[in-house]
Amino acid sequence: MTKISNFDDKMNYSGDYKGNYSNNYSGDYRDNYSSDYSATGYARLEKSLIDIVKEQQAKLGYRKEIVRLYYPLSTLRHFFECAGDDNKIAAGMISEQQMLEILAPNNLPKQLTDTIGEIKITAKNERFCIEIPPEGSEYVHENTADNEFISELIALVGTHGCTMEQITELFYKYSDDIEKKDMQNGEFDCYIRFLNEPDDTYYYCFHDEGCHIIYHRFLPQDYADFGF
Repeated sequence: MTKISNFDDKMNYSGDYKGNYSNNYSGDYRDNYSSDYSATGYARLEKSLIDIVKEQQAKLGYRKEIVRLYYPLSTLRHFFECAGDDNKIAAGMISEQQMLEILAPNNLPKQLTDTIGEIKITAKNERFCIEIPPEGSEYVHENTADNEFISELIALVGTHGCTMEQITELFYKYSDDIEKKDMQNGEFDCYIRFLNEPDDTYYYCFHDEGCHIIYHRFLPQDYADFGF
């Protein structure tokens, strides 16, 4: 029996749809992008999916199972609006149905499906569910390098008595060039981020709940959207 893991990342990068398509896109949507796959929104999406699955596997352990991840439309827009100099989509104008077409099976590049697998997409009220098949979970486990920082961070925040000083020291273990700032929004106490790590541009936002510290991580564009 195939097991299913629902990793509800509704805040996007957390510590812890089909419909009728519009006719606004004709042909292969990939034609709107540079031939360099790494510059496309699909590559950005693939990296995000792999990052979250790695984080999930660090927390819960690896299982060859279906994984469902949840994204708001705003995050997916960021992936595709930033992709390639020849992008023809006006910023902020990609609708839910247009995004469904962008992510339709016939538009997914082979580079993506060869790694994360034949993903399935559904959406409702601008909230997208991306279902990764068991083969995608297996690929991440067997073919990508372990994220030692995430593994250590998850272990640390899971330790009774963990402090922000210890968390800050962990960041410094991996880079001398970090930024730490207090946050006065009632939801988080501070954020820490690496300044010169192109593979890790997340804002790690922390909140001390008294008995333990929790974190959520956000891509820079999502962090800006939330207006923290």
